[in-house]
Amino acid sequence: MAPYEALYGRKCRTPICWGEVGERKLERPEFIQQTEEQVRLIRERLRTAQSRQKSYADPKRSHVEFQVGDGVLLKVSPMKGVMRFGKRGKLSPRYIGPFEILERVGAVAYRLALPPDLAQVHNVFHISMLRKYVPDPSHVIQHVPVEIREDMSYEERPVEILGREERRLRSRAIPFIKVRWSYHSDREATWEREEDMRGHYPELFSAEG
Repeated sequence: MAPYEALYGRKCRTPICWGEVGERKLERPEFIQQTEEQVRLIRERLRTAQSRQKSYADPKRSHVEFQVGDGVLLKVSPMKGVMRFGKRGKLSPRYIGPFEILERVGAVAYRLALPPDLAQVHNVFHISMLRKYVPDPSHVIQHVPVEIREDMSYEERPVEILGREERRLRSRAIPFIKVRWSYHSDREATWEREEDMRGHYPELFSAEG
């Protein structure tokens, strides 16, 4: 049903009585023709907007296809416990693996062979979460256990304070610290409010001595 009907429980009354049941009352032909012309114009503009958006998105897409037995890396999303302005701070996604593809499920999903420590995670993933792994004899894979949640996220913990600074507002100065997070390098360190970090991770400051 149309959104109007779902919201109000009755069909939307239009000048040309679309979808009406029972006796119909037609308006002047000129008014009906004008309404139909406006609908046609709206549809054309929608098609133009959709075509423009498609032209922007298509160059960023690439056709990727995997075969059974291929090795792939799985994208997981880090989550910090610190909240700023109602939003969690972001870190770049991390890829774990490689894992073997067991089966293709539909056109854009694959079933992976996951280790026992990921048994709670559903083993079918969309292709957007996978990256092809190219075997390299010189590549030594060090498996670092990560506690992955069912939504493919994991909690990041602060490891080290790399720096300090104060950011001045109109009436006061707010101390910030530069934090290196677990599973991430110094280049991905983030600036966090010292007050928030002391509240969430007091052990980080006790480690300073």
